Amino acid sequence: MVNDIHSIKEQAQEEIHNAASLKEVQSLKVKYLGKKGIITTKARSLGAVPKEDRPAYGQELNSLKKSIDELLQARAESCKAAEMEQSLQAERLDLTIPGSFTAFGHLHPVTQVMDEITAIFISLGFTVEEGPEVEHDYYNFEALNMPPDHPARDMQDTFYISDDVVLRTHTSSVQVRVMEKNSPPLRVIAPGKVYRCDADVSHIPMFHQLEGFMVDKHIRMSDLKGVLELFIHRVFGPDTKVRLRPSFFPFTEPSAEIDISCVMCRGKGCNVCGTSGWIEILGAGMINPRVYEKAGYDPGTYTGFAFGMGIERVAMLKYSIDDVRLFPENDKRFLEQF
Repeated sequence: MVNDIHSIKEQAQEEIHNAASLKEVQSLKVKYLGKKGIITTKARSLGAVPKEDRPAYGQELNSLKKSIDELLQARAESCKAAEMEQSLQAERLDLTIPGSFTAFGHLHPVTQVMDEITAIFISLGFTVEEGPEVEHDYYNFEALNMPPDHPARDMQDTFYISDDVVLRTHTSSVQVRVMEKNSPPLRVIAPGKVYRCDADVSHIPMFHQLEGFMVDKHIRMSDLKGVLELFIHRVFGPDTKVRLRPSFFPFTEPSAEIDISCVMCRGKGCNVCGTSGWIEILGAGMINPRVYEKAGYDPGTYTGFAFGMGIERVAMLKYSIDDVRLFPENDKRFLEQF
């Protein structure tokens, strides 16, 4: 029996010494010291040993168990240290390798211009309002003095969802919605996306527009001119000249196109301005009394003005861009210039 114990000890020492990982050490611990392990099995058979030999045999088993346990712990620590070193070597950083550059994104030029324009009007006391991009025909056309048979509807190539639902062609629809729910005085801008069936170097099917309006008692055309001149001078510089040219919009009367001195030639005349020295920048006018009637306002009590501009157009003039289709293409070579 003593020889049997020595044989188990020698076998255990050899196997533990050759264990190459913590997993193998754990397996040996189960093999020798587990509930069904060799040492445990020997201890359970102690009753079969002659009575006079039991004390000595029991001591030998306890000594063997303690010895194997110590060997296992020592080998486990050794394997743990080896595996840690191996892991550190595998994950080691080479500080001599040049760092990689991660490009930082920035706001799209249209967003930059939109934010700039919005900030200017907020500084003048205007509030920002939004409305649905899928709009009722009533708000997009009829409430703006464009009934179903009005020829002005032909001025805007419209995406129809159904007979009375459209993708809004301008953010002027927000004007009617705000006026329906609020009483004057009002100073509001409505920036957002609009949609028209049009595509060439100066038109895209989806673009951005900003509608603005002011309603109160005794608002005059001179107030409109003053507000828009201040806005234009802040965007294009104080030397930019401004003129109001008579025009037609069904929701304003009188109406005007707002022109600025050409940002390319400074009014001297070039290909961009058609040698005239002037470039159209936005449309505006005094709000038509029929729009007041739709909103429930008394046209004899209140007056006001409205204006609308395409953000892409302002951006094109501000940054000297000759093709509006560059904005939605998202070509990094173009966008990185801003």
